[in-house]
Amino acid sequence: MTQVCTSADAALADIGDGATILAGGFGLCGIPEHLIAALVRHGAKDLTLISNNAGVDDFGLGLLLQTQQISKMVSTYVGDNDTFERQFLTGELEVELVPQGTFAERIRAGGAGIPAFYTPTGHGTQISKGGLPMLHDKDGRVIKTSEAKETREFDGKGYVLERAITGDFALIKAWKADDMGNLVFRKTARNFNPMMATAARVTIAEVEEIVPAGSLDPDQIHTPGLFVQRLVRGESHEKRIEQRTVRLRD
Repeated sequence: MTQVCTSADAALADIGDGATILAGGFGLCGIPEHLIAALVRHGAKDLTLISNNAGVDDFGLGLLLQTQQISKMVSTYVGDNDTFERQFLTGELEVELVPQGTFAERIRAGGAGIPAFYTPTGHGTQISKGGLPMLHDKDGRVIKTSEAKETREFDGKGYVLERAITGDFALIKAWKADDMGNLVFRKTARNFNPMMATAARVTIAEVEEIVPAGSLDPDQIHTPGLFVQRLVRGESHEKRIEQRTVRLRD
């Protein structure tokens, strides 16, 4: 049964040091901003964060970087965050870069109980051959690189073996939920959130509205409550835009 929590702080009170956390969102779209802020207040350290990117300097996962609560990031994109860059280049942060499609499939596989899969993405590059920088020392020298991966040929084409991703906790953001934990995502906020909900031991969902069970159209539910252990309603959501670009008007 899904537990409806009184606050974001209560929802993640048992996250301990060294936890592996999947965090939903693409850029600043669909991020669990209240849960991230609560995790900053909670103070858990040495966290491994699995997220498409790390937000910006003063919002999203960038807040956890500022407090140095993250020791490793597994991501696909690392731009737009000066704190991320500085910590990576001075040995404060380990980074595992993953192609975005592979990143999504590794999480989906983890939720489906598939331990590994073959993909052509990255074959013949440093993704498969190894050698991608993962950790520097304080002087900027590379002291840890990615390992070579198993490769195999199918029908004359090369493939790379990729391991599934799972986590201790998933922090996700949905638009609406019922009190059984069934979730509906709105538009592009339905990015990495649904698959992350399936790939963690404990999934904590932040939502904008909670309605009684039976209020949601079953055909419109994106994530069944079976995958959601805790639910919390955010009082308000900032919903920032990373880079707003508009055309000049005549």
